[in-house]
Amino acid sequence: MSLIHSMAAFALASSITPGPVNIVALSSGAQYGFRASQRHVAGATLGFVLLLVLMGLGLHELLTLWPVLTRVVQWAGVAFLLFMAWKLAADDGRLSTDDDGQAPTMFYGALMQWLNPKAWLACVAGMGAFVADGEAQLVWQFAAVYLVVCYLSVGCWAYAGTFLRGYLGNPRGMRVFNRVMALLLAVSAGYLVVPQTLNV
Repeated sequence: MSLIHSMAAFALASSITPGPVNIVALSSGAQYGFRASQRHVAGATLGFVLLLVLMGLGLHELLTLWPVLTRVVQWAGVAFLLFMAWKLAADDGRLSTDDDGQAPTMFYGALMQWLNPKAWLACVAGMGAFVADGEAQLVWQFAAVYLVVCYLSVGCWAYAGTFLRGYLGNPRGMRVFNRVMALLLAVSAGYLVVPQTLNV
C-alpha cells in the first residue's frame, strides 16, 4: 500500500467514526437540511486540517513542554460538549422550512474540532505515524489527503441526517431525535471526564 493510501485509510478511520463533530453534523442535517449543514462540515474540516498542520509543524512539542495545556483543552472540550447537549435537548423540534435556518456555523464547526479531544488524538497519532521527522512536504501532503477525506466523512453524516429528515417530519419526532443526540454528546463528555478523575 502506498503512503497516500495509508494516509487516506487513517484519515477515513478517524473521520468517519462516531464522535461529537459527526453527531452534530447528523443532527444539523436532520433539522436544517444538507445545504445549510455544509457550513458546519466545511468549518469542521478546515478546523481539523489547521490543527493537523500546526501539530505537524511543532505544536505537539509545546504540549510536551506544558502538559497543563492538554488538560485545559480537555476540560474546555467537556464543557463545550455539555453546552451543545443542552442546546439540543432544549430545542423545540421544529424543522427549518428552508436551508437557511440556524444551522451550526463554520466557526462553530472549527471550534468543535479545536475542543474535541478525539481530533487532538488523531492529529498526534497521524503525525507520529506518517510525519515523525517533521518533514514539511509530508505535513502538507497529509493535510491535503485529510482535507478531502474529512470533508467527505463529515458530509456523509450530514447527508444521513438529511435522509432521516423525511422520517422526522413532526416536532415530536424531532425532539426525541435531538434528545437522543444530546444524550450521546453528554455520554461523550462523561467519557472524557472519567479518565481525568481517575488521574487526579
